[in-house]
Amino acid sequence: MAQRSTLKLDVGPIDKAMEAGAVKGLKVAMEHLLQKSREEVPHEEGTLERSGTPSIDEANLIGAVSYDTPYAIIQHEDLTFRHDEGRKAKYLEDPFDAEQQTMQELIAAQIRRSLR
Repeated sequence: MAQRSTLKLDVGPIDKAMEAGAVKGLKVAMEHLLQKSREEVPHEEGTLERSGTPSIDEANLIGAVSYDTPYAIIQHEDLTFRHDEGRKAKYLEDPFDAEQQTMQELIAAQIRRSLR
């Protein structure tokens, strides 16, 4: 009969650290997206810009940025509106697309930090 040695690896602490890092990374990434979108959001009085908020669903590791005014969706979707220079429709969608790599790097950095 062959002798066998076994090793049981408890990855629970690693998983918990990674999850904590992912949550923190999502928060940092959503703050980054909020800042970038605020640079493009249409601006008259600043109400729309100030209504932007990041949110995190920690249980499902989902991050979001939203703008909460009655006209946020109209301003985002209507490409016929005229805006001040640098301000535009698609003020959330375009930065989201453009900042994908940066947001992923921000999340990855927080995960790496959590494992040290």
